[in-house]
Amino acid sequence: MLAFLKDHPFAVDAFFESSLVLTYAIPKEELQLLIPECLQLDTFDDKWAFVAVAMVQTKHLRPRGFPKFMGKDFFLTGYRIFVRYTTSEGKRLRGLYIIRSQTDKKKMEFFGNLFTHYNYTTIDIEQSTKGNIREISSKASGLKVLVETGEAGLPEHSPFSTWKEARRYAGPLPFTFTYNEAKKEVLIIEGVRQNWEPAPVKVLEHKVAFLDELKLKEVHLANAFIINDIPYYWKKGRKDLWKA
Repeated sequence: MLAFLKDHPFAVDAFFESSLVLTYAIPKEELQLLIPECLQLDTFDDKWAFVAVAMVQTKHLRPRGFPKFMGKDFFLTGYRIFVRYTTSEGKRLRGLYIIRSQTDKKKMEFFGNLFTHYNYTTIDIEQSTKGNIREISSKASGLKVLVETGEAGLPEHSPFSTWKEARRYAGPLPFTFTYNEAKKEVLIIEGVRQNWEPAPVKVLEHKVAFLDELKLKEVHLANAFIINDIPYYWKKGRKDLWKA
């Protein structure tokens, strides 16, 4: 009866205090079965597809138009595949398909699952910053990421030869897609941000148990970046009828 509530019925405001993103390159054949029929993988060299692991500390997350003091602070972890979608009007959109969402608070899990299709679960999150070293970990989800900020090159086995190439897969992409297979309907959520200038980081350690759970045969860290202090909001969701 209240299923429509999950379709992002209102815009949402937030402030990204920090966003650390690791992007992994995987042969496209391995990710094809993880996306719905309406989407295409966003590939590089017609070989590599990508999964991004985004770890975001948000502040003042709230319905757009509400005052800041009514917002709440949450840590969000999202696992997303880079994809493309062609609308019913023939417009090509580049965006993300979410395959797992996590947060550090039950309140966000409840409201996130009430107003989105992202299937949030609550996990433990530990964060620390010592000088140029930043660590984010979760025992419950088998996540541990240790990075060093400052000058950094691309990871050793990245498919990219330059940071300029890697930047196209560093996010954020403007659109996120959810698919209703029964109705052949795509829900499109557009994100709007300001001053998004990611800075590459050196990855000292990266353990992501969720990628192991997917049983992928070939996974390479492709890039890693961090960004701080960014105003961000998501527009109200809109629907598009997919034409095969």
